[in-house]
Amino acid sequence: MIEVHKLTRSYGDLKAVDGVSFEVGRGEIVGLLGHNGAGKTTIMKMLTGFLEPSAGEIRIDQLDIGAQRRAVQRRIGYLPENCPLYPEMTVIDYLDYQAALHGVAASRRPASIREAIARTELEAKATDPIATLSRGYRQRVGVAQAILHHPAVLILDEPTNGLDPSQIEHMRILIRNLAETATLMISTHILQEVEAVCDRVLILRAGHLALDARLAELRTTGRLLVSLDRAAAEAEGLLRGLHGVAACTLLGPAKGDAHGPLRYALDTADPEGLAPRVASTVVAQGWPLYGLQREKRDLQGLFHEVNAGREAPHV
Repeated sequence: MIEVHKLTRSYGDLKAVDGVSFEVGRGEIVGLLGHNGAGKTTIMKMLTGFLEPSAGEIRIDQLDIGAQRRAVQRRIGYLPENCPLYPEMTVIDYLDYQAALHGVAASRRPASIREAIARTELEAKATDPIATLSRGYRQRVGVAQAILHHPAVLILDEPTNGLDPSQIEHMRILIRNLAETATLMISTHILQEVEAVCDRVLILRAGHLALDARLAELRTTGRLLVSLDRAAAEAEGLLRGLHGVAACTLLGPAKGDAHGPLRYALDTADPEGLAPRVASTVVAQGWPLYGLQREKRDLQGLFHEVNAGREAPHV
């Protein structure tokens, strides 16, 4: 659905985006992450046709954005970070105006507007002037205008900005529902939002794509965690000798339990196959086994790891 090849955007000597390539399939929800200045908003503006690339190619729904920009834009719904609204207009008048700009036929506008208002839970505010709305409700109006024309691609920059916890949960549900008929790319500073709704994550660092991986694959690693109440020298000797163990690292006791069992990380190409061998070997020694599980990776830790310049993990 979205194909980006060696995308570059320069401002004089500064390359805000430098040779970025990725593809997003139909129905995927992809999170775009990076520190301020990493290139997220620049990429989104190029994807929507509002900013011309210095080099590279963008194809959306098999259309080249350089040659068929208007056709591409008709397939896109866009929520910019600071969505431009007209405060003197009511919500319903603003959405009617946006529907006209999106090319929605006059006969279909009332139904499209009602649907967008219902999906964003704006019924109680539909006739209110936008100037009287809270930041959270203004954000909902921005989302409503983005989905009016049933776009094939939705690009949302900070969609939960200004929302309270209940509104955030509603936005998560809406995003999942939208993915049934559209492809979504979401930029946010809130990593929990990416973990809650995204299938995949792209992490940018200084204009480069530092990581492109599915979240399900990122959450687990090739290491097996073992907790044993045995002296390190004794336990490490046993664990290192197991078939399939490439390395054994002592992690120390679990957090908050300085005198508890010691935790070890076993590097292996086959965690599922190694786990029963660890369990049977430990039991045969007559040792209690306090824990045995695959290591899970936290997105926040991974984000900091990538932005610290360390090599991105292979997944």
